[in-house]
Amino acid sequence: MRNSNNSTMVEKILAAHADKEKVAPGDLVNARVDLALGNDITAPVAIREFMRFGLDRVFDPDKIVLVPDHFTPNKDIASAEQAAALRNFAKQYAIKNYFEVGRMGIEHALLPEQGLVWPGMVIIGADSHTCTYGALGAFSTGVGSTDLAAAMALGEAWFKVPPTMRFEYEGKLPPYVGGKDLILYTIGQIGVDGARYRAMEFVGSAVDNLSMDGRLTMANMAVEAGGKCGYIQPDEITLEYLKGRVVGDYTAVYSDQDAGYEKIYKFDVSDLEPQIAFPPSPDNVRPVSEASGIDIQQVVIGSCTNGRIEDLRLAASVIKNKRVHPEVRLLIIPATQDIYRQAMEEGLLKIFIEAEAAVSTPTCGPCLGGHMGILARGEKALATTNRNFVGRMGHPESEVYLCNPAVAAASAVTGTIVDPKEAI
Repeated sequence: MRNSNNSTMVEKILAAHADKEKVAPGDLVNARVDLALGNDITAPVAIREFMRFGLDRVFDPDKIVLVPDHFTPNKDIASAEQAAALRNFAKQYAIKNYFEVGRMGIEHALLPEQGLVWPGMVIIGADSHTCTYGALGAFSTGVGSTDLAAAMALGEAWFKVPPTMRFEYEGKLPPYVGGKDLILYTIGQIGVDGARYRAMEFVGSAVDNLSMDGRLTMANMAVEAGGKCGYIQPDEITLEYLKGRVVGDYTAVYSDQDAGYEKIYKFDVSDLEPQIAFPPSPDNVRPVSEASGIDIQQVVIGSCTNGRIEDLRLAASVIKNKRVHPEVRLLIIPATQDIYRQAMEEGLLKIFIEAEAAVSTPTCGPCLGGHMGILARGEKALATTNRNFVGRMGHPESEVYLCNPAVAAASAVTGTIVDPKEAI
């Protein structure tokens, strides 16, 4: 479908960072990196590679971010050694943006919150969900640990410019339907490889009316469709979110009106139900009405996908004055320390604890089967996380279903997957 000489947002950002007037899909470019991110699983590998270079400095200590969030607080000796590698490297190379336990958060919630992300940036991270930052109009994508090592040394990375697919969502979203449902529905429509190495541009009235938290959720799961990145072009909601967070000037970048897209999808989401991804894949998506009555043993509300303050508010509004089903474990994991504090000040944690949920310090924890909520053989979990492959949250014979926070909270009360409207 591409027949335009005009450019998409991603093409413009990559061209600017590669000092080129214009780039096209398929071009190979070396682009300057504005931010390079690593966590306690991926950064130690990058650090070992970096040390082989024999350098006495990184390209810019202010443009590297290290966040110990996956196996922290450390669950065993091995994870403690991994975290120590980050800590020691940050000290040795004067990395400004190292976030220790007690001050950290799940990386993809933390960086936007701390004002480290703004429109027009090129961001790489040794974590696949680095695509989250496209919600703020940046080009951001996951890379391997060796690419991170090279970027920490050189301040650049190579890319093949991705083609762009456009997704238009029109209509007013029904109650208890949000960004998580839009992206699950999309993945269900195109499959886990439907946007393989593509940029996914999200537009339309339904997206325009999403909060920043909802937009971050959508961009976060672009990789679950195979996307190189997912993005929403900056608007007043973006600029309002950035106000008071970002210090300094930036220039928002936009797709040309007649930019060339590889494919355009159009969805009317006025009657969309809450969506459920059945195991064993994020594209095995069905409306919640088709999941009714499935028994669950664990519910997880958190992660870099849905652990933000609006997610916790939504869950608390559903579960207030109720009790978690006696055969269910409900885990609440605020995505950052600031979100944890805000939830405490708003009384959300009191609601969860009175409902007999367990509230955790920020951690990726159960999302990757790391700790703080591993499943036993035969158990089923309902989670606001982003992946549900075999063994993702524990035993290979366990199962994970994905949903939004309202569905998760309602189902924790009933003990079976349920539409929130039926549990209120």
